[in-house]
Amino acid sequence: MTVEQNVLQQHSQKHQQTLLNQLREVTGTTDVQLLQQALQVSSGDLAEAVAFLTEKNAKVPLQDETTYYQTSQVASDRYISVGSQADTNVIDLTGDDKDDLQRAIALSLEESNRAFRETGITDEEQAISRVLEASIAENKASLKRTHTEVWSDSLNPHDRKRIDNCPVGLKNVGNTCWFSAVIQSLFNLLEFQRLVLNYSPPARVHDLPCNQKEHRNLPFMQELRNLFSLMLGSKRKYVDPSRAVEILKDAFKSSELQQQDVSEFTHKLLDWLEDAFQMKAEEDREGEKPKNPMVELFYGRFLAVGVLEGKKFENTEMFGQYPLQVNGFKDLHECLEAAMIEGEIESLHSAENTARSGQEHWFTELPPVLTFELSRFEFNQALGRPEKIHNKLEFPSMLYMDRYMDRNREITRIKREEIRRLKEHLTLLQQRLERYLSYGSGPKRFPLADVLQYAMEFASSKPVCTSPVEDIDSSAPPGGTTGQQQPPPSTAEQDSLPPLENSGPASGPTTAPTAAQQQRLPIHKPFTQSRLPPDLPMHPAPRHITEEELRVLEGCLHRWRSEVENDTRDLQGSITRIHRTIELMYSDKSMMQVPYRLHAVLVHEGQANAGHYWAYIYDPHQCCWMKYNDISVTKSSWEELIRDSFGGYRNASAYCLMYINDKKPFLIEEEFDKETGQILSGMDKLPADLKQYVKEDNELFDKEIEEWDILQARKAQQEKLALATAAAAASATSSTSTSSSSPQPMSIESSPPDNTVPQQDPEYMEQPSPTNDSKHLQEDTERAISKAAAEQEERSPEALLSAAIKLEYARLLRFAQEDTPPEIDYRLQHIIVYFIQNQAPKKILERTLLTQFADRNLAFDERCKSIMNVARAKLDLIKPEEVNMDEYEMWHQDYRNFRETTILMMTGLELFQKANFMEALMYLIYAHQYNKELLSKGLYRGHDEELLGHYRRDCLLKLNEQAAAMFESGEEPEVTTGLGIMNELVVPCIPLLLVHDTEKDLLAVEDMRNRWCSYLGQEMESNLQEKLTDFLPKLLDCSTEIKTFHDPPKLPTYSTLELCERFGGIMAALGRVPTKGR
Repeated sequence: MTVEQNVLQQHSQKHQQTLLNQLREVTGTTDVQLLQQALQVSSGDLAEAVAFLTEKNAKVPLQDETTYYQTSQVASDRYISVGSQADTNVIDLTGDDKDDLQRAIALSLEESNRAFRETGITDEEQAISRVLEASIAENKASLKRTHTEVWSDSLNPHDRKRIDNCPVGLKNVGNTCWFSAVIQSLFNLLEFQRLVLNYSPPARVHDLPCNQKEHRNLPFMQELRNLFSLMLGSKRKYVDPSRAVEILKDAFKSSELQQQDVSEFTHKLLDWLEDAFQMKAEEDREGEKPKNPMVELFYGRFLAVGVLEGKKFENTEMFGQYPLQVNGFKDLHECLEAAMIEGEIESLHSAENTARSGQEHWFTELPPVLTFELSRFEFNQALGRPEKIHNKLEFPSMLYMDRYMDRNREITRIKREEIRRLKEHLTLLQQRLERYLSYGSGPKRFPLADVLQYAMEFASSKPVCTSPVEDIDSSAPPGGTTGQQQPPPSTAEQDSLPPLENSGPASGPTTAPTAAQQQRLPIHKPFTQSRLPPDLPMHPAPRHITEEELRVLEGCLHRWRSEVENDTRDLQGSITRIHRTIELMYSDKSMMQVPYRLHAVLVHEGQANAGHYWAYIYDPHQCCWMKYNDISVTKSSWEELIRDSFGGYRNASAYCLMYINDKKPFLIEEEFDKETGQILSGMDKLPADLKQYVKEDNELFDKEIEEWDILQARKAQQEKLALATAAAAASATSSTSTSSSSPQPMSIESSPPDNTVPQQDPEYMEQPSPTNDSKHLQEDTERAISKAAAEQEERSPEALLSAAIKLEYARLLRFAQEDTPPEIDYRLQHIIVYFIQNQAPKKILERTLLTQFADRNLAFDERCKSIMNVARAKLDLIKPEEVNMDEYEMWHQDYRNFRETTILMMTGLELFQKANFMEALMYLIYAHQYNKELLSKGLYRGHDEELLGHYRRDCLLKLNEQAAAMFESGEEPEVTTGLGIMNELVVPCIPLLLVHDTEKDLLAVEDMRNRWCSYLGQEMESNLQEKLTDFLPKLLDCSTEIKTFHDPPKLPTYSTLELCERFGGIMAALGRVPTKGR
C-alpha cells in the first residue's frame, strides 16, 4: 500500500467515523451496529440514515421515562459548557409534598432565567420556533412542487452590465443560494482561485477507465474553471452557474428543487476537487509521493489521546471541515473546548464501562484554510424531526489556535486546570451573589438590600387613619361615622342608616320608614355590615412603636443594608476580576503564535426546512467586508455581519466559518506579472483557453447590448415620427379652421421651415383634452404679452417678446420659490418651474420659453402673430453648438417621467383611499421605483420618498391582512384567492422592502412573515397544511433579488388643470404633510 493510499484510507475511515458521530448526536442512538446498518442502507447519505433510524425507533415500543431521559442525555454530555455543572438535586414530584413542588417551580424559573441571560432567547421563543419548524418538517415530506421559481433577467442588458471592477454575482437558478455562498467564499481565496483556473485534466484521461467518478469530476472541474473565469473577466454584473449546478444536483440524489445544505455541499465539493487533483498529481509525479493541493489547503491532522476502559491510546486522524456544536455555548472558544475534550467514550464491546474512559484532541497540523461547521440544527427526539437552534454564538475576527495545538499540550492543561478552578470558585461566588440578589424562600424573591430598605420605610411610616366613609366613598353624605370610636348606635339610629345612605344630601327631614323597609333592614344593612375597622390606617404602618424602638430598628436596618450593599459590591467585583482573568488566560505572547483571520462567514436565515443563504467575505485590499447575496454584491460592515451572524436576530445566524492562516499571505496575495512587476487582474489572470472563453461570452453580451440599443433607437424614432405626424395633422386642422381648434397639449414646439427636416420638441404628456390644456398655456402667454405691451414703451415685436419672456420667467420664478402646502405643486403647472427648482442650464430655459412663445396658437391677432414669428425666427437662429439637443431632450424626458410618476402616485393613492388595495399596489410600486430614479438625479426631481414608501408599505400590509383572513376562512376558493394574492402580489414585492434595509420596511416584512408563521402552531386540515408549507419557503426567502413584476399599469391621461386638481384633492384627503417636503 502506497503512502497516498494509506492517507486516503485514513481519510475514508475518518469520514465514516464522522458520519457515525453525527448520526449519534442527531438521533441519540447509541447502538453502534444499528448506526452502521443505517449508514450501509443509506449508502452514506446522512438524511436517509436519520430517516431510517427514525422509522426504526418508531417501531420500537415506547421506553419508560427514566430510560428515555438517559438516552437523550448521552448525546449532550459531551457538549456541556466548560465550567457548568449538571444539576444533581433530583426532586421527587410523585408524592404529595407541596414544598417539593414549590422548589421544582422555583428551580424551573431560575433555569429559564439563566438560559435567557446566557442566550438572549426565552424558552417561549425557542418553543415557538420549534413549533414553526416542526410543522414545516411534518408537511415537507409530502410536498410536491409544481414549478420552479427562477429569477428573471432584466430585459435591458444595461441593467445587467458590470460596473467597473465590482465583484461578479451568481444568478440563483432555483434554490441555489447555497451554491453561491460557498463558491464565492472559495473564489475569494486567491490561492484556491489560481489552482482551479490553472488546472488541466490529465493527459492520459482518455486511457483511464471512465468510471462514474471520473465521468463526473472532470466535467465539473471544467465548468468550475469556466465559472471562475467569468467571475474574473465578465462584463456582466452576474453570471449563470447552471452547468456546474446541474452536475452537482445529479450527485445529490435528490429533487432538483430541494434546497441543499451548505455543509453537505461543501463536503462533496472538496471531495470532488480532491479526486480531480489527485489524478493530476499522480500523473505529474510518477514514482514520487504525489501531493494533492486540495488536501494541503483544506485538510489538517489531530492527535486523539485518551483512555478506553482503562487502556491508553493515541491515534492520528485527518480532518477537513471541523464540526462544532452550538447549543449550550456562548462563543467559539467554548465550542472548541467542548469538541476537544470528550469526557466519556462509549465501549464498543460491553454494555457497561467499569474503568474510566475519556479522550482529548490536539491539533498536530492545521490547514491553511480552517473551516468550522456550526451545527445549528438538532434532531428533536420527542417530535422526531429537526429544528434550528437560534442561540447567540459569538466568534472573533482573529482566532488564536495555540491552546489547541499538541505542542502546547502541557501548558494548555495547566491553564485549563486553572480555568476549571477559577470557574468553580466563580460558581460559588455567583451562588452567594444570587442569595443577595434573590432573597426569600418562596417563588417571588427580591434583592436583600431592597428588602431591608422596604423594612426601614415601613418602620418609619406614621399611621394615618381615616373614616371608612371617606376612604371608600368620598361622595357619601355627611353624618356617617368618623374614624373616632363611638358608642354602638341605638335601634332608631340603625333604622335610619339605610335611608341616609340611599338618599341624596341630607338637607331635609327624613321620612319614617315603611313596614316593608323595616322588614328588609336586618337582611341588607349594606353599610354597617361591610364597615372596615375604624382605626385602619390608609397605608401600611406599625400600630405601636416607641421612639426608642424606632431609633434602634432604623440603626440596625441602615447598618445591615450598608453591609449587604458592600458585600454585593465585593462579590460583583470578585466575579468581574475572575471573568477578566479567564479572558486573559491565553493572552500571553507565547499563546498567540498561531493566528487565524476570519475570511468568510456563511449565513443561513430561516427555519430548519426553509431559508436563504448568503456570505460575508473580507476584502483585504479594500479593508472591508463584502456581502455576497446571489446576484447582489455590496459593501458591508463588521456590525452588520455581527447582527446577521451571531444569532438571535431575524432567525439569521452563521452556519459555517472560514478562517485562514494569517502567517500565510499567499492565500490571498495577488499575482504579479514577472516582466512588468504589476498586479495581474481580470483577463490577465486567465490561461489562454479561458481567455478565449470569456472573450466569446463578452462579445455575445456586447452584441446583446448593441441590438438592444438599436431596438430602442428604432422605437424612439418611430415614436418621434408618430408625434411629428400627429403634429402635422393638428397643424393642418388648425390652419384651415376659423375657430379655436385642437392644438397640441401644452405644446411648446416650433414649426420648422418647409425646406428643413422637422425638428420636434419633446412632448411630456399625451392629453385627452388638448384644447383646455393648450388654452391654459395660451392664456398665460397672452397675459404676459399684454402686460409687456402695457409696460413697454417700444412696441416692436422683438422688444415685446423680450419683455414678455422676462415677465413670464419672473412669474414662474415666484412659483418655484414659493413655500406651498403639499396639495399645491407648481411643478405640475409649468415645466419651467420644474426646471428652475432643479437648476436646469440657462440655455435649456431660454429655448423652452422661446418655444412657448413660438406656439402657432398665438396667431389670433397681429401683435401675437408678430411675436410668434419673431420667436420662431429666434429658434431657427439657435445653432446646434449653442444648445445641446440631447441634453434638452433629456430634461424634457425627465419632466415627462415626473408627470407620469405623479399620475401613478395619484392613482395609487386614490385607489388606496377607496380600499382597492390590489389595484393600488402596482401603481404605488411603480410610482416608488420611478420616483427613486428621479430623486437619484436631484432632491426636487420627484415627490416625497417617505410618503410613497409609507403607502407602498401600508398597501402590502393591508393585502397581507386580506389574504390571511381569506386563508383563515378555510373555504377552498377563499384560500386559493388569498394565497394567489400573496404569491402574485405580496411576495414579489418583499425584495423591494429588503433591498434598502430600512427599519420600517424590515419591520413590515417581519410582521407579514410572523402572521403566516403563527398558523403553524394551529390545527388545520391537511390540504391547508400542504398549501401553507408550499407557500412559507417563498415568503421566508430573504433574497433581495427582484423578480419579474406585472407590466406597469396603463395610465389615464389628464390635462394640466385636471392633473393639478386631482393631485391637490388626494393630497388634501390624506391629511399628511410629507416629512421632508420639497
